[in-house]
Amino acid sequence: MLLNDDLSVRTVVHADRLNWAPSPTPGVERRMLFRIGYEKARATSIVRYAAGSRFARHGHPGGEEFLVLDGTFQDETGDFPAGTYVRNPPGSGHAPRSGDGCVIFVKLWQFRADDNERIVRRPGEGRRTSLRPGVASSLVLFDGADERVVLEQWEAGAEIQLFNAAGLEMLVLGGAFTEGVDELVRLSWLRLPAGETLKARAGPVGARVWYKLAPLLPEQVCAFKDASSSKKVSE
Repeated sequence: MLLNDDLSVRTVVHADRLNWAPSPTPGVERRMLFRIGYEKARATSIVRYAAGSRFARHGHPGGEEFLVLDGTFQDETGDFPAGTYVRNPPGSGHAPRSGDGCVIFVKLWQFRADDNERIVRRPGEGRRTSLRPGVASSLVLFDGADERVVLEQWEAGAEIQLFNAAGLEMLVLGGAFTEGVDELVRLSWLRLPAGETLKARAGPVGARVWYKLAPLLPEQVCAFKDASSSKKVSE
């Protein structure tokens, strides 16, 4: 399966307009944003767990990165409430579940092969940075050799520019902004290729965004083989 796999073009997906697609696991549904492969895939998705749903334990050979959007995500390492950001490195594994239900934004098999640190940022945790004009708050969740992951709150009507040397990916968590001809609202996803500067204008209530400045697929990304025939599944 190939979905939005051309990383050289600007891509916008309004995930709130997509139907939920069932996964092979009962009670777990997905809105797919980017995918190369089938059940073992390089993938970016929004995933919804019904109350009481769970996955069998499975591995993440290429790593897993997720942000909890609503509810509480759980696995054998603990509970992760809305606002928690987690990086599970290549070779890790878990048995995810949610007692009360949750929604997560998740990226699979897009880690550098040498990115081996597990990161858990609880709501409000991270490194606060000096503010740019129009930015009410900025929290760095991860800062690696060639990757920076940030949560920001933009002020109402703010004109925001982000220089994008390597690649930019952004998810709207609240409010709205316009970029080019598009209005991006909650759960809209934007991906810009390297060299294309973000030029956004926040809406009348501002915008809260998650974004990553990084190569869209690192040169040293973990080797990937489309295991479409595998019975094991991933988020």
